[in-house]
Amino acid sequence: MTDASGQTFLSDVTQLRDKARRGIERGAVTDSYGGDAGKTIEILQTVLATELVCVLRYTQNAIVATGIASESVKSEFAEHAKEEQHHAMQVAERINQLGGSPDMNPATLTERSAAEYKTSDDLVAMIRENLIAERIAIEHYRELVRYFGDKDPVTRVMLEGILAVEEEHAADMLDLMRTHGGTEH
Repeated sequence: MTDASGQTFLSDVTQLRDKARRGIERGAVTDSYGGDAGKTIEILQTVLATELVCVLRYTQNAIVATGIASESVKSEFAEHAKEEQHHAMQVAERINQLGGSPDMNPATLTERSAAEYKTSDDLVAMIRENLIAERIAIEHYRELVRYFGDKDPVTRVMLEGILAVEEEHAADMLDLMRTHGGTEH
């Protein structure tokens, strides 16, 4: 079919079927995939590492946070750990769809992560480090959303969804800092 300008925008069904039969060993990566699957997998390995480091940090914080006002913070940390785990699974699944194998090697996790793994015994310091990590993730994911653009809309949309949750996490951490005296309103 052609649009008003004469450009073809839908494949002939026979051609579409023929294209689908070529390169089936690549799974979801078809001839029309606009990105570089290898580069996308490489980038997503850093996203996966970032999410896993955040799972570990939030989980550790949820366990060790103490003090009279810590219960609500512990609960928030545990909720965030669960959401970061969900992000990690989404990213790992996307790596798999693109023909890669998710790298979850604990020996190299922190060096591949955009976020750092910093812990503390101080509740406000934990909140502050989590806010910093969320801000790092936000900047990183915004950059990646722009990078993938129309080349890989599935990866872009996945990252946009994760980005929205990371922004919520940052807002939660800022609220907790304010509540627990870590910053002025």
